[in-house]
This record gives sequence, structure tokens and C-alpha cells, in this order.
Amino acid sequence: MNTSIKQIFNSRLGTELSKDEAATLAGLMRLRELKGGDYLIEEGATDDSLHVIVEGNLEVVKHTASDGAASIAIIREGQLAGELSFIDGDAHTVGLRTLCDCKVLSLAREDFENMVDKNPQLVYKVMRAVARSAHKIMHQMNHEFIELSNYIFKQHGRY
Repeated sequence: MNTSIKQIFNSRLGTELSKDEAATLAGLMRLRELKGGDYLIEEGATDDSLHVIVEGNLEVVKHTASDGAASIAIIREGQLAGELSFIDGDAHTVGLRTLCDCKVLSLAREDFENMVDKNPQLVYKVMRAVARSAHKIMHQMNHEFIELSNYIFKQHGRY
């Protein structure tokens, strides 16, 4: 089995895919190799690709007022990145910086959209995976918001 197909199966993207569907998707994706400290996506940049982290970890960073960068989250092997910009094409509100050497499979929206008529079932399964990934992010954010609110109210705003 092709390495890219295995990597797709081992990711959140491959949850529902058949071997043939994973092979079709692998044929559309481009492998990118990044060095530690490189940016996969710069904050404010537009990028119409969906990314699958196949090796390494990325840090979600947001520029701060003091010209620094705050670490918001870590994206690990098998997880997706760039889901919302893949869907809507808007600029990224955060950056994705590698914590170590990484390998990423990237799927351009234009290549993906060309599959709508040829393989609608594959498109449906990929979009379900994207929705599940976005849902998981929202669930985590809601959980962290509740924890932060509880901390603030229990401490009455004291640190």
C-alpha cells in the first residue's frame, strides 16, 4: 500500500474511506516537508488547502500586541489543519508553526472541487471528516471557555 494512502487512513480524514477512495485522494494531495520552526500557514495569509499532519506536531500561534506570539494549541499527527479556510477561503486568523521537522499532506480546494461530479461520495466523506474535525475544535474551545469562566468567577477575577 502506498505510503500516502496509509497516512490518509491513519488520519482523521481516512475514518470512512475505502482503499480506492483513499488512493484517489492520495493522488490529489501533495506531500510537504517542513523544518522545525517553519510556518505551514502564516497568520493573515489566505490558503485554500486542507492539511493532514502525517509526521510531527504544529503549534497554533497568534501574534500578540508586543510583537510576540502566543501558543494556543498543538496539532498532532493524524489531525487536520486549515479546515475553515479550506471551506470559506477567508484569511487565517492564526499561524501554524512546526515544532519539529514535519510532513504534511495538502489538498487544494480546486483539485477537491473537481471531484464533486466524478466522485460525490468521496467528497461527502471528506466533508464529513472536516465537519467532525471542526466540531471537535469547537467542543474543546467550549470546554476551555467554561473552565476559564469557572476559574474567574470562583476566584473573583484574582490571579
